[in-house]
Amino acid sequence: MKTATIPSLRVEPELREAAENLLEEGETLSSFVELAVRTQVERRTIQRDFIAQGLASLEQYERTGEYFSVDDVLADLDAIIEEAEAKASK
Repeated sequence: MKTATIPSLRVEPELREAAENLLEEGETLSSFVELAVRTQVERRTIQRDFIAQGLASLEQYERTGEYFSVDDVLADLDAIIEEAEAKASK
């Protein structure tokens, strides 16, 4: 697969110096910037999906009137955890 470039980025010298001071052994400024972009892409994808799920849940509630209380959901999750812990300890 061919690679692509990300546009160059002009920053204040203090920001560049701060980033360079945080580089780990063997890490380049380019790899640091790439990791930052990858991290933000992943974070924003998760955030977008979370919001989409919430809106879909609201739409389903408005369509069906069916609602699950926080206490009911937490009780169900606790039961799942307890079951998993019981299986793991056997």
